[in-house]
Amino acid sequence: MEFEPTTRSCEPDRQVDARGQLCPMPATLTSRMLKRMQPGQLLEVLATDPLAEMDLAVLCEMLGHELLATERSDETLRILIRVSAGQRSGAD
Repeated sequence: MEFEPTTRSCEPDRQVDARGQLCPMPATLTSRMLKRMQPGQLLEVLATDPLAEMDLAVLCEMLGHELLATERSDETLRILIRVSAGQRSGAD
């Protein structure tokens, strides 16, 4: 999934910078931040872990959030997540 021009221009409300962190830290940090956010807010996650894209997609599916887009630039993965109104509790 690539960032659409409308998605790219959206300013995230919060950011998780998990660059340099290995599994499971990007997903753990993301889960913790999502719990502190309000429905409709946008979270930007930056990660360098090769498994982060898959882990965060599964996390969003499990918790009911919307993974809007992913973008890879050099070593860094950028993921944009919209917090859902019906957050489901999950492990962190």
